[in-house]
Amino acid sequence: MPRVALVLKALLVATLIGLVALQPATATQTATTGTAGTTAARYFEQPGPYQVTRTTGGPDYTLYYPADLTTSAVKHPVVLWGNGTGATVDQYDVFLRHLASWGFVVAAANTGQSGSGQEMLAGGKFLIAENARSGSAFHQRIDTANIGAAGHSQGGGGTIAAGADPMVKVTIPVQPGPQGSVPDLRGPSLFIAGQLDYIVPSFYVRGRYSWATNHPAVFAELKGSDHFFPGETRTRLVGVGTAWFRYWLTGDQRAKPVFFGTRQSAEIFTDVDAWSAADRNAKADAVG
Repeated sequence: MPRVALVLKALLVATLIGLVALQPATATQTATTGTAGTTAARYFEQPGPYQVTRTTGGPDYTLYYPADLTTSAVKHPVVLWGNGTGATVDQYDVFLRHLASWGFVVAAANTGQSGSGQEMLAGGKFLIAENARSGSAFHQRIDTANIGAAGHSQGGGGTIAAGADPMVKVTIPVQPGPQGSVPDLRGPSLFIAGQLDYIVPSFYVRGRYSWATNHPAVFAELKGSDHFFPGETRTRLVGVGTAWFRYWLTGDQRAKPVFFGTRQSAEIFTDVDAWSAADRNAKADAVG
């Protein structure tokens, strides 16, 4: 059976058991130095400075955003979210609230079928329209130039599909399915795999990452994680995802050491407590 068919079959199996939460790549490196408790990523694992409001955006989206959005003049970047196959927004609530606590407005598609990316992009279009609409809670509060996309499993594939749209500046495909075209991505991408994931195996995620040659791309394998992020692996995912978006969508330099610097200093290569393997393409290496 072709590999893609096996992955699709595995994704179907994942739905039944329930979700919880050919360009060669540069040679993959494995982390060799532990830095538990001292990393920049650990900083972004902590809640951000904002209280969070969750509300509906019509029947199609669940919105998370800083609670003071209507009383502050700050413009906030956006993250579009796609669920895994058959999953709901509630299953990713911890991560989405965490992003909002760090200043992001999150539009999560209310569907377990987000592989086309269109469901995610619709949330971005909704917020852009609300940003322009007088009387909206989001009026002039959305940073429309800084919109990212992330998703898990089928939603990870949808993230790749959505990342081809000019609306989306940066992406995080988490254990992505086969949807979307990696060469069509328009901005920096962080591909996250699970070391013990047998539904969307790490080698498959790494293979998708290897097609990313037109923009900075990073591959990171969560140590000890299966497809459902047990224990501290979920915390690691929350922290690294927040750091990636803070760096690319807000320019937060505190996040840079998580991914960039030399391969002897960047945390995805040196924090063996979190990452079992990591890689960067040439354009990511050039970030410095």
